[in-house]
Amino acid sequence: MGIDDMALNEEELIKIRRELHKIPEIGMEEFKTQAKLLEIIKSFPQKYLKIKVWKTAILVRVVGKKPDYTIGYRTDIDGLPVVEQTRLPFSSENPGRMHACGHDIHMTVALGILSFFADNQPTVNMTFIFQPAEENASGGKQLYESGVLDEWMPDEIYAFHDNPQLPMGAIGCRQGTLFAGTCEIHARFIGESGHAAFPQYAKDMVVAGAQFVNQIQTIVSRNVDPIQAGVVTLGHFEAGKTGNVIAGTSQVDGTIRALTQEMNLLIQNRVRKVAEGVAATYECRLELDLHQGGYYPVENNAQTTAAFIEYMKKAENVNFIETRPAMTGEDFGFLLSKIPGTMFWLGVESKYSLHSEFFAPKEGAIIKGVKAMLGFLQARQNGVIVASNNK
Repeated sequence: MGIDDMALNEEELIKIRRELHKIPEIGMEEFKTQAKLLEIIKSFPQKYLKIKVWKTAILVRVVGKKPDYTIGYRTDIDGLPVVEQTRLPFSSENPGRMHACGHDIHMTVALGILSFFADNQPTVNMTFIFQPAEENASGGKQLYESGVLDEWMPDEIYAFHDNPQLPMGAIGCRQGTLFAGTCEIHARFIGESGHAAFPQYAKDMVVAGAQFVNQIQTIVSRNVDPIQAGVVTLGHFEAGKTGNVIAGTSQVDGTIRALTQEMNLLIQNRVRKVAEGVAATYECRLELDLHQGGYYPVENNAQTTAAFIEYMKKAENVNFIETRPAMTGEDFGFLLSKIPGTMFWLGVESKYSLHSEFFAPKEGAIIKGVKAMLGFLQARQNGVIVASNNK
C-alpha cells in the first residue's frame, strides 16, 4: 500500500482545513468542530473503524491485522479567543474566535492519516484522539483521567505542532524536552484600605504586591542552576482605584516555564515561599493559586524519538531539522508522562507568530505532513523500526 492511497487528496484536505478554520471554538465548546469531524470520519470506509465520543472529544479505533499493540495519534481541536485579522476568504465566522494556533492544520493532517488507514488496514491497532481544550483546560489530562481512553490505550503515541518559523513542510524534532512545562501564578494579597494621609491605619497592598514582583525576579537568577532553564513572568498587576486611597488588595498574575517537571516544581515552591514571606512581612492575607493542570514539559521518549528522527533523516522528500527546546507550553506533555511517545514540529512558514491575529500558515505543509507521518507510521508498525514499549 502506497502513501498516495488516501481517501483524501491534497485539494480535499485544503478544503477541509478551510471549513474547520471558519468554525473555531474555545475548549470544551467545540460542538460544531466535533460535528464536522464526525461527518468527515463517517464518510471514510468503516470496515476497520470504531468511533467513540466523550464530551467534545472523538476517539477512533482502527483495528489492525495483529491487534496486540496500539499506536496512538493525537490532534487538538480547539481555537483561541482572538479576533481574526487575516482577511482570508475563509476567515473565522465565529466572532472573537480564531484558529490562531493552527489546530485546523493539526486536525486536517490527522484526518489525512486516518483516511489512509481507514482504506488500508494497519498491521497493529491505531487510536486516533481528537482532543478538546488544549489551550485552556488541560483537555489531554481530562480525557486521560476520564477513563474513556483505557479500552483503546496506546502503547506509544505521536503528535505535532505547526511552526511558523520552519520552512513549509519541514519536520522538526529533538531528543529530550521539546516544549516547557507551564504553571499559572495567581497571587492575591488582602490587607486594609484607608486614606492616603493615614498609612498607619491601613495595610498597603500596592507595597506588598510590588515587593512580591521584585522578589520573584531573584528566583531564576538565584535558585535555578545556570546551565538549566526556567522562566518566571508576571504579566498582570492590579491594585487600587484612585491615587489618594491606600489599596486594600492587589492581584498579581503570571506564568512559570521550565524544561523539566522537577525544575517547574522547584520554581513553584520558591514562588510559594516568596509569596508567604511577603504576606508575613506586610501582615496581610494571601490567596495563592499555582495551577499547572496537565501542562507538563513535553519530554520526548528516547526510543520512539530515536526511531522517529532516524526515519525522517533518511526519508525521501522530507526536510528534517533538529530543533532547540521552546518555552511554549502544550498539554501533550501530560499524555507523554503516561504513554511513551514523540512530539514534533511541522513547518508552516508564516511571517506571523502562533496566536497572532494575522497568523496564516502555508497550506502546502498539510500534504507534506501527512505523507511524512504516513511513511513513518507504516515503517514503525511493519517492523522496519522495532517497536519499543517503555511504560
